[in-house]
Amino acid sequence: MDIKKELKAIRNRELSRREFSGLLSAVGVSLVMSPLASRKALAAPEDQATFFTWGGYDDNAFVKPYIDKYGEPPNFATFGGSEEALTKMRAGYVVDVSHPCNQAVPRWVATDLFRTLDTSKLSNWPDVMPELYNLEGNMADGAPYMAPVDWGRTSITYRTDLFDLEGPESWDMLWDKRYEGRIGILASAGDSWWCAAIREGIDFSNIATDESFKKVAAALREQRALVRTYTDDTTTLEQALASGELVAAMTWDSSAVLLKSEGVPVKFANPKEGALTWVCGAMMHKDAPHPDRAHDLVDALLSVEAGKWLIEVNGYGHSNAKSFDQFTTEELDALGLSSNPSEILNAGKFQVPQTQEFETAINSEFEQIKAGF
Repeated sequence: MDIKKELKAIRNRELSRREFSGLLSAVGVSLVMSPLASRKALAAPEDQATFFTWGGYDDNAFVKPYIDKYGEPPNFATFGGSEEALTKMRAGYVVDVSHPCNQAVPRWVATDLFRTLDTSKLSNWPDVMPELYNLEGNMADGAPYMAPVDWGRTSITYRTDLFDLEGPESWDMLWDKRYEGRIGILASAGDSWWCAAIREGIDFSNIATDESFKKVAAALREQRALVRTYTDDTTTLEQALASGELVAAMTWDSSAVLLKSEGVPVKFANPKEGALTWVCGAMMHKDAPHPDRAHDLVDALLSVEAGKWLIEVNGYGHSNAKSFDQFTTEELDALGLSSNPSEILNAGKFQVPQTQEFETAINSEFEQIKAGF
């Protein structure tokens, strides 16, 4: 079976993940899973932990050790942005494990909806890189609220055959008036606001001032006329880049990796002003219905198997240092990665936590801008 072809089919929505899992089983994955399934009675969905995560992470390959233990995947529920996720949980939606990013952790903790993790229940914790969990607001009495899982960059994926680059790569590429109507932008202010701030030369320690707010809002309104689509669905951006409908789009690392694997001439830009860098991870709801399975789910996300999938298929970094042992230096270089996350994170602009008032304000303003106001 051509794995890349089948992954492309999933991206194009020509093949469901369930159908893909069936194909994997047909070629041998079932050699691992079937004996487990035969020994265990299948549990009802309510008996499994629920993983509330970003679209695209709802993949069995990301949680294989959990499936190995329980014979079934956890329940997946997805969101388009972490603010959307937090809003749902504040409204009463209870899950076992969710998937925020570092700048949101203090605000998520302040809601009193989450608990610290018991690292004695996480077999992979000793292999997690400390620089990824010693983050602002993340540790309490030596225990983490968020177990870091994935890290990477938000930058620009552009068609090298269609975008006539003038000078060094820059965030100005997404404000290039030559390509009016052929620019794609992530719909979440959690990415777009911060990337615009980088373009405007705003130090993240001053991003919440009135002056910075007005400067970023003006830049995003200027960009609005050039934008063909705002979306949190990266598949939409990737398909539009592949067809040439878009010549450049704000994306995460994974889009460029996927498009390159399909032979599309693209590059993931290294903007002269710096890319936006982030660390995301797993947080456990304080009322998680399945606390033991929740810890097993977090442990699965920290496993080498999960890391290999993140790096190989998505081009993201992983928190387990041993995940990088699965790749050569040349392979990591080709993905724009390093086994030392500090080299990547320090080279870009690392998001810093802000107040709930700031997050509410930028999300409200960005919605107005996208609507043309």
